[in-house]
Amino acid sequence: MKSWKIAVLIGCALIVGCTGPSGTATDGSDSGALGDDDLGVSTYGDDGSGAGSFGPIGDDRSSVVMNERVFYFGYDSASPDDASIELLKQHGRYLADNPNERARLEGHADERGSREYNIGLGERRAVSVQSVLLAQGAAQGQLTPVSFGEERPAEMGMTESAWAKNRRVEIVYER
Repeated sequence: MKSWKIAVLIGCALIVGCTGPSGTATDGSDSGALGDDDLGVSTYGDDGSGAGSFGPIGDDRSSVVMNERVFYFGYDSASPDDASIELLKQHGRYLADNPNERARLEGHADERGSREYNIGLGERRAVSVQSVLLAQGAAQGQLTPVSFGEERPAEMGMTESAWAKNRRVEIVYER
């Protein structure tokens, strides 16, 4: 069943740029169930100016999507959900239309699992986001995927809620 899902995701990425391949843990790391409220995107970091706390966004400061730069992932997953993909596509088109913009794609994981595994999972998440952005016309040189693994938690704690907030990719715009 998992290989079928991976094949569908890869096909989707090649045909319409939906997403990258899914990463799967084998050592029990990054586990935990998510509810519908834990998936999608967040708008934290916005000061009302449209610039947020994540860096410059160019001329399109009124765009709501540019304020939504944190994308959460499900349990043991490197595949963005459908709602996230739609917003990521908008980021990709923005980057395609603004070739001077640069974005760092910061992948994160929760504290469970080995440090090495979590670095790899954060990287798979960042690369998955990168593939969606590239499919929409962003240039490879505009994007820098990095992984912080478990090193920079958004929320401290050993609860499902905290772990869900730590399984994320943040798009950080920089010039």
